[in-house]
This record gives sequence, C-alpha cells and structure tokens, in this order.
Amino acid sequence: MRSGSHSFKKYLTALAFLAPFLLLYLSFWIYPIIKGFLTSLTSGSLGAKKTFIGLDNYRYMLSDDKFWSAFWNTLYFILISTPSIVILGLAMAILINMKLRGRTLLRTIYFMPYMLSVSVVGSIWVFILQSRTGLIAETLNSLGTTMKISWFGSWGMGWLSILIATLWWTVGFNMILFLAGLQEIPEDLYEAASIDGAGRWAQFRFITMPSLRGVTALVILLQTIASFKLFGQTWLITKGGPGTSTTPLVHYIYQIAFRQWDTGYAAAVSFILFFLIAIVSLIQYKLMMSRNH
Repeated sequence: MRSGSHSFKKYLTALAFLAPFLLLYLSFWIYPIIKGFLTSLTSGSLGAKKTFIGLDNYRYMLSDDKFWSAFWNTLYFILISTPSIVILGLAMAILINMKLRGRTLLRTIYFMPYMLSVSVVGSIWVFILQSRTGLIAETLNSLGTTMKISWFGSWGMGWLSILIATLWWTVGFNMILFLAGLQEIPEDLYEAASIDGAGRWAQFRFITMPSLRGVTALVILLQTIASFKLFGQTWLITKGGPGTSTTPLVHYIYQIAFRQWDTGYAAAVSFILFFLIAIVSLIQYKLMMSRNH
C-alpha cells in the first residue's frame, strides 16, 4: 500500500507541474480543433445563429470548382517550391561551409530576409516587380530598353513572382539547417576518400548526401507544410490573380470566411487542409523512422 500511495503522490506532483501546460494546450490547441470541426457541420454567417447541416459542406466541396482550383494551385506550389528550396539551400550551405573569406558575412546576408515579416517581404517584391514603376522596370529603362515584363499578368509569371519572393525569404533558414548537417560530417571521411582517389563529385555523392539524408527529409517536411499554408505571398503580391490562377487553399479559406462570411464552409475546407498536412507529416515521419532503422 505504501508503494502504491507513494506512486500516486508522484503522479499528483507531476500532474501539478504539467497542469499549466495542459490547460494552455487544451485551451489553444485541442478546443479550437473540436470547435472548428463542429463549426464545419453548420451553416450561417459569421456572428449569426448556426444551423446544423451535417456533412453538407463536405459534399458541396466535392463539386466546388473554386476549391479544386485552390487545391491544385497549392499542390503546384509545393512541387515548384520544395525542390527549389532544397537545391538552393544545399548549394548555399556548401558555399558557406567552404573556408572562404567573409563567409560569416555571407551567412548573415543569406539569413537576414528570414527575419522579415511576410508583409514586408510582399511589399519589397511588389516594389521590385511592378511592370511600369518597379525597380526592375526602372533599371531596364535606365539601360535604354523598352522591354516591359508583366510579372503579375499571367499564370506562369504570377507563380514565378511568388516563387522568387518565397525563395528569397525562406531559403536562408533551410541553408542554416543544411549547414548544421554539413558541419556534423567528420572531416576524416573526406580525407580518407581523397586518399583513395575519390573526386569532389564522388565525395558529394557517397559521403555528403547520405550524411544529410535526415536533414534533407526535415527540410522537405518543413517546406511542404509551409507551402500548404501559403497565403501571405499570394495575397500581397498577386492578389490570387489573374482570376484565381494563384489562389491557394488558405487564400480561398480566407475569402470564404471573411468575404462571403460562410464560416461553416470555411471550417470544412480548413479541416481538409488540416488532414492533408497531417497525412503528409505522418508519411514523412514513417519514412524518416524506417531510414533510421
């Protein structure tokens, strides 16, 4: 009995220390998820009385062309942004990892954009890319050319503008992750490979890349999740246009909730996005665990 009583007191002590965190966790994480799901089963404007409609919002979503357009736009951005950030981040990390003069300054310059808010990033790139009065346009004019680049006037150029802004903003963080991974690789491996006659490409292929497998998986996971949540860049740079050609899911959710005031349908689309991110995270986690074993 004494042993059981002592264990019970230990559990109570642990619970007392965990209680503040659990309270905040339940209040700001679990409760909003449950509340959001219940809201997705209703109809009615924001602030108005809600009517329970069951799964009607989810049924309507299957035939909603705007939802599918936003869904495919989100997947497209993931496909173009994730490889770009992984490759560019790794290349920058390899450059910084070399014993070059000024590499500390370069590392700072590369990382600094990540410290900016998305509103600042959007404003900077709108200023740079404006077709008539932007920095690029004015530079071309000063060089005597009359060429005008419509960065926001088409589907392809719109996504290119968003991709450039996203790369400039976020690649520095991923560079730091890759740099940390590079610095964990023992120099002895490269020295032994060099003695055996392995060139730089062979060292990169058989030493660097296998050693960075975990970091690469982490960067892919983080970038995929961030791309699913794409909103600020499209809202500030292209306004989701032309038309809805650069409108991702989060942008569409915002339009439903705060333009159409349909909170029930917005919550339903949000839950689909939540499950997509959860599924991708679970798959990536399983892959990482299987590789570690």
